[in-house]
This record gives sequence, structure tokens and C-alpha cells, in this order.
Amino acid sequence: MSANNFIVREPLVDAKQQVVGYELFWQHTGRHNQISSNEKLIELLTCVAVHLNDDESGWLMGNVLLFLEVSPALLNSAALQQLPPEKTVLIFNVGRFDEVSFAETLKTVRARGFGILLRQANVRTLSKEWLPFITHLEVDIGNFEVPELAKIFGALKQISSATQMVASQADNWREYDMCATLGLNAFAGKLHLTPREGYRPKGVNPSQALILQLLDQLRKNAEINDLENLLKKDAAISYKLLRYINSAGFGMRSEVQSLRHAVTLVGYTPLYRWLSLMLATSSTDESAAILMQTAIIRGRFVELLGEDSFSKNEQQNMFVMGMFSLLDRLLGVPMEEALRHIPLPEAAMQALTSRKGMLGSLLALAEACELRNGMAGTIAESLSIEPAVVNKAHMEALAWAQNFTA
Repeated sequence: MSANNFIVREPLVDAKQQVVGYELFWQHTGRHNQISSNEKLIELLTCVAVHLNDDESGWLMGNVLLFLEVSPALLNSAALQQLPPEKTVLIFNVGRFDEVSFAETLKTVRARGFGILLRQANVRTLSKEWLPFITHLEVDIGNFEVPELAKIFGALKQISSATQMVASQADNWREYDMCATLGLNAFAGKLHLTPREGYRPKGVNPSQALILQLLDQLRKNAEINDLENLLKKDAAISYKLLRYINSAGFGMRSEVQSLRHAVTLVGYTPLYRWLSLMLATSSTDESAAILMQTAIIRGRFVELLGEDSFSKNEQQNMFVMGMFSLLDRLLGVPMEEALRHIPLPEAAMQALTSRKGMLGSLLALAEACELRNGMAGTIAESLSIEPAVVNKAHMEALAWAQNFTA
């Protein structure tokens, strides 16, 4: 891997704020922050293929699409052959191709099964010859008023019903809502991390309140009877716990039907981790889906980064800390109020409220891999963590979160 490159992801969301894909790209920490060379692009493709493929399970990202930039020289690379074409959308920057041969290039790539996103194309004068081979067409919505964009989108659908128009980074919720109204997907940038202006959170719902009680009782090492009685108050949570215990991963010979037996089998620390996942995925808010996914990725990312330096119990705390870094948004209450219900080690509390200490730096590193702020290298260097270690943890966390089912 390149010495100073860190993978950054940017989610592609649909009109319902569901994650349908991620663009993955290098974040450079050197003096030159320019478009990647062919060599670096090949390294990115190789890194993604190595960590998101499993010899036994195959492709680990399910139905989520990956968007990756390519240049002409990469189209026959061995690295590209390792990616599943049906789950991979290749980004073609129009300015890097000779227009005369571009149509033939598009035909060849589509014949191999890859999706194609066209970037920096003039959508007003786009060659109709290209459209049948393009699966995604990126537009800068800042250059259009709604009526013109709707007209272009309508004309595009008449020519090629399979081509999706995708908005490049939506800078504010008004622009995103415009895209959603037209049925466009959009690269979210950091928009999903920014509350809507005038938005009033719904607050803690009954299911979340019960999970908070359970987490508090677990931290106090409460008796199993007390935990069982709390679990009985919510049939949905009880059902999910029993389903979790009876899943293939536990390898139980007979079905577990007792909540007491389930709690005993899981153990307090793993149960705390499981309930943390339940808390992050218990919001009924439409905008919570992408936040849930981000929180789960952060939790696993931070936990993996701590494997070589922290004990198992400390890693569990790190997982919870990463998960809870978006708890204020997920619960609709200030972070300080949310944390009053969840006693955590002081180091984790400081990390969540002020990003202080080593745990705070690890959390900040996970956050930096979500943003185009160029901070990943600086933070990783301060922690003496190599880029290859960060990228491996990032990709494994991305796959883990995708395959997590509550």
C-alpha cells in the first residue's frame, strides 16, 4: 500500500435516505492532493478487493454498490478483475478519455457487467450515443434550477430508462430534498451528519428507554432475574434476543426459549454490546437509517483499531463508544443527556464529549475516514498507526456493518 494513503468513503443515498452505495477514494496526506495516478488507483482497487472478498463467503458487501474511479489504463488491470462487476460502478471522468474512442470503451465495460458513472459531463450536450451504456450520470445540482433539472431528467428517461441521475455532494438539505422530489440519488458528503434546520427530535421512544435501563443494569451487574423482568416488558427485544441466540453463529443443538437461559448463554459483556446495537437501530425516524449504518461502522472500526493495544473488555468499550458517537442524533437528545443514562468508563466519556485521550483520537480517526478533510493521516501518525492497518480496519468494519442483522 502507498505510505500516505487512507481510504475515505462517501455514501450514496436514495430519496428515502437509505444507503445504496459508497464511493471509495484515497485521501492523500502528502503535499500534493491531486487526482490519483494509475498506480495508486490500482492500489485502491486491490485493497478493496482483498478486504471485501472472502474465500468462503465471497463478496461481503451484499447489494450495496461500490463506486470507484478508473482511468483508461486500468480497464485491463488484474485488480479490476477481482471485483464483482454487478456490484461495482466504475467512475469515468470524461476529461480523461479521448472522445472518439469513448463510446467503444463504454460498450466494452458494460459488456463485462460493470456499472458506469459518468462524471464531469455536460448533461445539456451529452452524446446520445453514450447513454445506452451509462448506468449513472452525475450532475452538479448547483448548476441547475429545479424546472431545468426536471426537464433534463425527463428527457434522459425517454432516451435511456436504465440510466440514473446522481447528484454530486448535496451541500444542504434543501438541495437534497430537491433531488428526492425528482427521484434522484445523491452523494451525501457529510450532510447526513448535519441536523436539518428547524428539525425537532422526537426524543427517546419506549423501546429505547427500556434498552437504556437494561444497559444501566448490566453496568451495575444486576441479577439475572432483574434483567429477565426488564426484557419481558418488550416482546420485540425479547424476540430479537432469542433469535440472536438461536442463530447459526451460536451453533445451539436445541432451541433456546427462555430469556433467563439466553442471558446466561450470552454473558453480560456481549449482551451489553448487543443491546448497544439494538439502541442504535431502534430509531423510527426516517433519517436514522444512514446514521445507524455510520454508527455501526464507527463502532467496529474503532474496536478493530484497538485489537493490538487494548484488552478484550476495553475493546468492547471501544465498540460501544464508537456506536454511541451518534447517540445524540439517534435519540434526539444532547449527548450529555444521553450519556447520563449510560455509565461508561471515564476515558470513553471524555472521548465522546470532547474527543480527548487516546480513545478520542481513535474515534476522531474513524470520523476522518468519512470526510474529505485530509485529517486521517495526521491523526493516524499521532497514534503511530500505519495506513495499511487503518485501511484494513475500515474495510472490515464496512463489511461487518453491512452483514450485521439485528
